[in-house]
Amino acid sequence: MAESLTPMMKQYRRVKAEMPDDAILFFRLGDFYEMFFDDAKTAAPILDIALTRRNKVPMCGVPFHAVDGYLARLIRAGKKVAICEQVEDAAASRGIVRREVVRVVTPGTVTEDGILDAGRNNFLAGIRIEGDGAGLALLDLSTGLFRVVELSRAEDLRDNLRRFAPSECVAAEGQVSHPILDAILSDPVLGMPITECDDWTFEYDAAHDTLVRHFKVHSLEGYGCEGRRAAVCAAGGVLHYVREELRHTVAHVRSLQLRQIDDFLVLDDTTCRNLDLLPARGPGKGPALLNVLDVTGTAMGGRLLRDWLLHPLARPKAVIERLDAVQALLGNRGLLQDMRRSLANVRDLERLIARIGSSSGNARDVLAIRQSLEAVPETLSVAQRLADSRLGSVAADLDPLPGLCDLVARAVVEEPPLTVKDGGVIRSGYNAELDKLRNAAVEGRQWLAEYQAGERKRTGIRNLKVRHNKVFGYYIEVSRGQIDLVPEDYVRKQTLVNGERFVTPQLKEYENRIFGAQEKSVALEYELFAEVRAAVARETEKIQRTAAALAELDVLAALADRALHSGYVRPEITTDGVIRIRAGRHPVVEAMPDAEQFVPNDTLLDSDANQLLVITGPNMAGKSTYIRQVALIVVMAQMGSYVPADAARISLVDRVFTRVGASDDLARGRSTFLVEMEETANILNNATGRSLIVLDEIGRGTSTFDGISIAWAVAEHLHNNDRIRAKTLFATHYHELTDLALTMRGVKNYNVLVREQNDRIVFLRKIVPGGSDKSYGIQVARLAGMPPEVIARAREILANLEEGELGDAGQPKIARRRSYRGAGDDSQMELFGRSQ
Repeated sequence: MAESLTPMMKQYRRVKAEMPDDAILFFRLGDFYEMFFDDAKTAAPILDIALTRRNKVPMCGVPFHAVDGYLARLIRAGKKVAICEQVEDAAASRGIVRREVVRVVTPGTVTEDGILDAGRNNFLAGIRIEGDGAGLALLDLSTGLFRVVELSRAEDLRDNLRRFAPSECVAAEGQVSHPILDAILSDPVLGMPITECDDWTFEYDAAHDTLVRHFKVHSLEGYGCEGRRAAVCAAGGVLHYVREELRHTVAHVRSLQLRQIDDFLVLDDTTCRNLDLLPARGPGKGPALLNVLDVTGTAMGGRLLRDWLLHPLARPKAVIERLDAVQALLGNRGLLQDMRRSLANVRDLERLIARIGSSSGNARDVLAIRQSLEAVPETLSVAQRLADSRLGSVAADLDPLPGLCDLVARAVVEEPPLTVKDGGVIRSGYNAELDKLRNAAVEGRQWLAEYQAGERKRTGIRNLKVRHNKVFGYYIEVSRGQIDLVPEDYVRKQTLVNGERFVTPQLKEYENRIFGAQEKSVALEYELFAEVRAAVARETEKIQRTAAALAELDVLAALADRALHSGYVRPEITTDGVIRIRAGRHPVVEAMPDAEQFVPNDTLLDSDANQLLVITGPNMAGKSTYIRQVALIVVMAQMGSYVPADAARISLVDRVFTRVGASDDLARGRSTFLVEMEETANILNNATGRSLIVLDEIGRGTSTFDGISIAWAVAEHLHNNDRIRAKTLFATHYHELTDLALTMRGVKNYNVLVREQNDRIVFLRKIVPGGSDKSYGIQVARLAGMPPEVIARAREILANLEEGELGDAGQPKIARRRSYRGAGDDSQMELFGRSQ
């Protein structure tokens, strides 16, 4: 079969053989990217284009100028796409045009704006498990951001992957089957493709060599990574994959950030979801804290705010620095408005310079960088006037690069075309030789007009026309009725139905001069643009530092704006173990346009007499809102934001745990109750005395007595276990748990105030001391429209159940301890039976 293939198809076969088996090859043929064989069969239905055949070969194609839209569809379908370009001029080549794969695009290495979400990083994750720990490297090729996290427990990979939400993951082939990694990567919630790489690329020596060569350093001490095996293996492996396997330029990746876990408040994926920190994906997505806080003016600021929200700080000095900066902006509202106005003119410098650094940026990207840098002096002036705060130190990284801006302003037109190889990019007056060539082309077109008029006068052929096409170049067209007037020096080139086409030596001579000038003009213009783009690329490091500083200023200004707009106050940051909030509010609920007037509430939590608050009250009364708002206020405070309260004193916590709501995981055979118990077990096994725990309805997924028993035991463990004694908010329908306060010093009862009117309840949304003596579930059922006869019968049953809750001595029966019975105790059935 190989002998019957055309030279072009032989070239295609050779290129395809060099690509990963799962990559769809976009093979450039003229103005189209063509796909053949199985690639065409796979891509056609995804792209909704026609699948055709030529010489029995399945094929389909997409226009090169519209490739981004088609590329986006394939990437969102989880496909890899190898881009094969013509790397030499077809007109100048002898034989078949040389083609090469210039890059392989995968979900984690997309750089096109039309595919990316401007508000979030597009991470490619590299994973390495070393002993009990693991390294997680995260590379955003679209911005050059490269960070690595070293985890002491490999099990923590799942939460970190869910939080960072990478689009793709790579790991050593020999580790993909590791039980922990296999369980994580098969998690349908993560839903990210995994690529297996050669084992040696993730080994320490090879990975270390990859990193030091890339960063041109002798060691990784400057990045804090030297000797950190798991971190180095993950980072080196993922960088090798991108550079060598996918053939991407990584020159714009200039630094590696080591994230120290202890520097940040830990929020697992369950907590992020339960607190609605981020908007949910898909239809019906509800409001989230990010929606409330994100009034940033730049895409860079939006991404950084998201990062601050998911990774609040755990060190008092760093938190206070951010709060000082927000306070400085609030203290001068005129400067705050000036800063936000100046930032509104800044484009996405991080992604712009990434494209320029990879030589894929066009003239519009270069122009956008200039326009963004021109906004820097005003931002710098504002920040310098607030130099006593963190704003001043951030401003030190701002560099407006006036020389570069001047170069771009002199070289690039204000409205450049999308492509850079067809001319029209460079300003007149920038290069004398280019101006001369352009004038020659203009003069040539003028000569043609004069030549046409002269030939009409000389020959007497009034409808004579000088025209052009790609086959003949310039020619003279004469209608059939005027053929007798054609002079002898005309050379016939083509006979048409209605006329004849001719050329003359003089016309061909001028054609060569015109075409030569145009071709040289376009080629020189591209060379000049490439020089300007290279000049911009040489400033990559300075532009990246400026972009990072602008992003931080943008986030701080946004937080100041939200504090001003929503009446937030500065929290007092301490480490004394006390959380005291006066008139706290839920930032998301109060911002909802159709919400009722929010009722604020106080909170006092500490590690002593107010360590565990039991909050009782009926459904819909506001228990869940209250306990969540406390957690959200803590998260906001530790990210450096003002908080929704009249006053707040926040002792920094190391982790926030939540067990809220009911959910199942049927895909892995896990019931609602099992999920609830697993999440509770995670809290009990990992909480510390510096943690904040939010529990909502522990034990409701099983029978009432089982549920109360579990809830009581969990509360006792949190209170009595000296390793934990974490500050805990425990909302429950089991009003029996209010008896915990009778036997435990650190337990305090609170309930959501309701008013009963004619056997109906009115929710007052106020948290007051004391426990609720009943659950009001029947009243809520009545509000829901339950039939009256069901409500009446429920009251009878409730009365029967409530008899005998106290023992003979008046002590709550639930608080009484008893020894376990022997093997003959059949009070609860064994789930799996007893062994014989």
